[in-house]
Amino acid sequence: MTQETDRGADFVKLVVLLIAALLLFAPFLFQDIRSLEVAARICVFIVLVASYDLLIGYTGIVSFAHTMFFGFGAYGAAIALRQMGPGWDAVLLGTLAGALVSLVMAIAIGLLSLRVKAIFFAMITLAAASVAMVLASQLSQFTGGEDGITYKTPDLFKTATKLVVTEDGKVARLFGVKLNGKLAAYYFVFASSLVLFVFMIRLVGSPIGTILKAIRENEARAEAIGYRVVAYRTFVFCVSAVIASLAGSVYAIWLKYTGPDTALSFSIMIDILLMVVIGGMGTMYGAVIGAVLMVLAQYYLRDLMGTAAEALANVPLLPFILNPDMWLFWLGVIFILLVYFFPKGIAGSLARKETEA
Repeated sequence: MTQETDRGADFVKLVVLLIAALLLFAPFLFQDIRSLEVAARICVFIVLVASYDLLIGYTGIVSFAHTMFFGFGAYGAAIALRQMGPGWDAVLLGTLAGALVSLVMAIAIGLLSLRVKAIFFAMITLAAASVAMVLASQLSQFTGGEDGITYKTPDLFKTATKLVVTEDGKVARLFGVKLNGKLAAYYFVFASSLVLFVFMIRLVGSPIGTILKAIRENEARAEAIGYRVVAYRTFVFCVSAVIASLAGSVYAIWLKYTGPDTALSFSIMIDILLMVVIGGMGTMYGAVIGAVLMVLAQYYLRDLMGTAAEALANVPLLPFILNPDMWLFWLGVIFILLVYFFPKGIAGSLARKETEA
């Protein structure tokens, strides 16, 4: 069993390294604009899902406020860039402001609510997220309301920016890809996401990670042997909130637009939950697998079904079954099958960690 588990864990790590390599070279491997958008979204959602896994997977905390912290970071950067202009001082100030607001809210929610039972805490976080959504819509002078806000980012990230110039004054190319601001913006997203993800990997691999798992498995026993459960749960709640906020700021800089649908929508929270379940709770690497599969399905499943329906146009029933408008139905079917065949998530089922006595 131990050898099989080791092989499973090694296979999961190999898959994650392959995904990391594909994301690293994504601008050169997939040179259309849509593919780059998908790659950037995957990077951001890997961090967002992993930060949520810190709560639900490693500590057993069920929260519905994660998109609220994501939104604080996105709106912090967006408002600063709109008010102060496209400078690095606005990026830094907006990012720090969003992270600070997230930290304060996380401390308040954590200290006031983490002592209650799980279902009541979940409801409190849901209420807080709903209030944030309403405020974003109502405070239109700051947030742009339902329309959101658009803004400019630093000159380095402008598409017209030439990172390398040829002798004739044109933008240089590498393997056919323009070395311009769009490329710089993508690698800003990739590098930021990589740093945050590695930080979380180190955190769960530290003694603090072991304590969090102990709290998840048996809270009463962890408290009985001397661990301050509320303090640790509040700590991880705050860490998760700040990382989600930073991910929101990075995503806002990439999109150059922030609105309720991109930063605070409850559908984002549902996506995060699905990604955690698909990848595997309490694995961290599962966040990578879950985010990749879910984002690819959201962007390409409809197109794939349309292509299949056209190819099988003369086969009875199949064109109707594969109608692109039914892509959400088939996404649900795929999710059910994944949960059935991988009850602990893909990474969790392939790399179960057995504790030897």
